[in-house]
Amino acid sequence: MKTRKALTKRFKITKTGKVLRKSGGQNHYRAKKTGKQIRQTRNWIALSPSIIKRIKKSGLKVK
Repeated sequence: MKTRKALTKRFKITKTGKVLRKSGGQNHYRAKKTGKQIRQTRNWIALSPSIIKRIKKSGLKVK
């Protein structure tokens, strides 16, 4: 089965097998957000196991 390229661009897999995603809301409507909120959106967020299971079914190679 081919890997879905859209998934490979949106998610990152760590060496231990965690699946990470970027948080949304980084393009506009940032003037009303605090500096802390803006800094926190730059980080990667770990996904829950139920979502990882769905991603595995759709073709992303997860260990």
